[in-house]
Amino acid sequence: MPKKAIFYHAGCSVCVDAEQAVAAAIDPARYAVEIVHLGEESGRVAEAEAAGVKSVPALVLDGQPYHINFGASIDVLK
Repeated sequence: MPKKAIFYHAGCSVCVDAEQAVAAAIDPARYAVEIVHLGEESGRVAEAEAAGVKSVPALVLDGQPYHINFGASIDVLK
């Protein structure tokens, strides 16, 4: 069974580009990727923060957050 990876974003152009380039490149045999649009799912902002996400787009892989590019601070999404 693949591990879970979560890609958090806010829908901005930087986020959409990162989603297409990064999230789509992850091997689906190794990771089940969940895409979370925090602009539409604001109830999950606290979850992202708890995972260590400081800005979006970010990928949480094996419990480690990776900040891909700076689209927006997580504080803006609260």
